[in-house]
Amino acid sequence: MNTVLLPLLVAAPLLGAALLTVLPAGRVARSLLLGTSAGALAAGLALLAATRDGQVYAHQVGLWPAGVAIPFVADTFSALMVTTTALLVLVCSAFAIATGEAERRFFAPLVLVLSGGVYGALLTADLFNLFVFVEVMLLPSYGLMAIAGTLHGLRGGRTYVTANLLTSTVFLAGVALVYGTAGTVQLGELAGAAQDSPVVAVATGLVLLAMSVKAAVVPVHGWLVRTYTAPSPAVTALFSGLHTKVAIYVVYRLYALVFDGEASLLWIGLVVFTATMAVGVLGAVGETTTRSILVFHMVSQIGYILLGVALFTELGLMAGIFYLVHHMVVKASLFLSTGAIEHVHGTGDLERLRGAARGQPLLALAFLGAALSLAGLPPFSGFVAKLTLVAAAFDAGQWTVAAIAVAVSLITLMSMLKIWGSVFWGPPPGTGTDPEPEPVQAPETAGGTATAAPAATRAPARIRTGLVLPAVALTAVTLCVGLGAQVLLDLSAQAAAHLLDTSAYVEAVTNR
Repeated sequence: MNTVLLPLLVAAPLLGAALLTVLPAGRVARSLLLGTSAGALAAGLALLAATRDGQVYAHQVGLWPAGVAIPFVADTFSALMVTTTALLVLVCSAFAIATGEAERRFFAPLVLVLSGGVYGALLTADLFNLFVFVEVMLLPSYGLMAIAGTLHGLRGGRTYVTANLLTSTVFLAGVALVYGTAGTVQLGELAGAAQDSPVVAVATGLVLLAMSVKAAVVPVHGWLVRTYTAPSPAVTALFSGLHTKVAIYVVYRLYALVFDGEASLLWIGLVVFTATMAVGVLGAVGETTTRSILVFHMVSQIGYILLGVALFTELGLMAGIFYLVHHMVVKASLFLSTGAIEHVHGTGDLERLRGAARGQPLLALAFLGAALSLAGLPPFSGFVAKLTLVAAAFDAGQWTVAAIAVAVSLITLMSMLKIWGSVFWGPPPGTGTDPEPEPVQAPETAGGTATAAPAATRAPARIRTGLVLPAVALTAVTLCVGLGAQVLLDLSAQAAAHLLDTSAYVEAVTNR
């Protein structure tokens, strides 16, 4: 395989974004946005095919020698993440085109810069350049948070910027301390360094702390639930599959490489990540809007994913990686299906949306399939993900953790039924079974004014197929993954093997 493909995955979206800044929004911009994402998806699939047998590919940017050049490295884990990321960018962009949001002047270039930053963060094997790519990922996100122009969006954007600037400062301080104590920031050179030096362990721990904040781990999850309800549904779906998942990827990679899976520290992860599962799902119980419920469940599911690294067994890592890919797809599907309703009806409030999606069979199937997958029911990918993770917990002797994981799944199902019963199954407004509804208020504009939405927004309205198909596509993916789970299980097992034995990754990075 030609390793030039690795930096090209970053360069192509950034060059496309640069071109779109001088082109007006329109058909060309939409085509370039979708075409670049489709190309990244094809490249990700090629990487998966090349790495599924255990091969690790590295490219030293500029053909400088190892130790001087910026290394880009692809193994099965990073290839899985690149492929899933490209799929989500493609589908969420299609949803944004269907809603008309992609017609905003800088929407397409901002999304391309965001995706380029994500690909770079997933492929780089250098801590400082990881920081750079995370910032490349965050900068367009600030613009996407504010692009809707509503006061709610601007308030959420302010919280988002503040939280991430603080976390990035901690991240950069950790990278500086790693360099000061270890003399390098190249991941290949840092392999096992935390076991050899307690000072390096503390410095790397600071980086992991920053990544835990970015991953929204309890108790530092508040920024997520305050900000992910603010942007448009398309942007929320995009963020749900990218931002926190890059942080989770880094936690897996750094703990495997730098700490070499140090067993004496794993109890910390077991406590924190189990608490994340429980707090997230309990937070969703009292919420009354579709998006706030889904965001709290996002926190809960992050706890499930990170349990894999806290167990740090072959089965646990495999289950965690499988769960990570599954969650990226399912959560985006849920945000897109409820986002289609929110786009048409102007609200995500369950009380105001009673019966709003009755008579929408395609949308109902998209939501129900993803909701059942999130709760861990067959035949969807969530069933395999949770079953494997619970089995890994039992295998490691963590019976309490396994019991909490099962209990959280039951509460998750109840929350999904709460949305289903209100939005898809509830009595439609105006049937005489409900009190006269209050007028729905349209979102506030940037100037702070709000106008009442027309009465028609309370009545069941037809949701265009173009708004529904993106969610249907992702629900179909989770169904196919569930029915053919062995394919992803094999890939996840290969990715886990690279984390348990990092020698191939280190050799590729250091070019030894």
